[in-house]
Amino acid sequence: MLLLCYGQFYRDPNEPVAAYGPFIMNTQEEQPSKSNEKAMTNQTRPYEPLTSENAALVLVDHQVGLMTGVRDYSTGELKHNVVALAKAAKALKLPIIVTTTARDSMWGPTFPELVEALPGVEIIDRSSVNAFDDARVARAIEATGRKKLIFAGISLEVCAAFPAITAVGKGLDAYVAVDASGTFSETKRQVGLLRMLQAGVIVSDYTTLMVEILKDNGRPEAGEVYGAMDMAWAKLVGQIAHAYGK
Repeated sequence: MLLLCYGQFYRDPNEPVAAYGPFIMNTQEEQPSKSNEKAMTNQTRPYEPLTSENAALVLVDHQVGLMTGVRDYSTGELKHNVVALAKAAKALKLPIIVTTTARDSMWGPTFPELVEALPGVEIIDRSSVNAFDDARVARAIEATGRKKLIFAGISLEVCAAFPAITAVGKGLDAYVAVDASGTFSETKRQVGLLRMLQAGVIVSDYTTLMVEILKDNGRPEAGEVYGAMDMAWAKLVGQIAHAYGK
């Protein structure tokens, strides 16, 4: 007799196996394969926090022409967030790489507030869609020696996502500051976030990433970092603290 119970077949041990024709099964207890054993013994790698020593910032295609198409943030808010991210990263002494695509033909220059915030930083213009596909950008990233890369770009699902996903494929840790990126529709935003999460990219916001690197509010550069991030509610907290200090 062949019984089906909870999705498993069981046969009467007193009956010959041949009696079951196409239902012949291995009646021995299934042993885990080597690949399954390996999967069971592999533990998730402990999270290593961002620090000033292991992180770098990569800003991709924050260009005037692309800014005009952004629909998930206002132009003013997006500019504020990108500049705040750049200034905070600078205060934390992170290496900063800035790149544009088709600057002189399609998408125009980097918006001036960001250029002003990063005096002396070379802006690498390229033709490739994925910034990591450009040899100069790839060399600049590799030259930092950093294993954790924070990306922001316009658009989120292409200019930030593509190099971040590439970084993951190279064995690096990739982060995307979503609110220092922007895109052209809600669909693009949602599928971009989903694709990055599927690929192992860590998505966050610019202030959380910078505060993680700061780590300790007692650090001497803490005031400069918070000033750079320019969070409206933090100003109120500072005013309250100042009032109590009198």
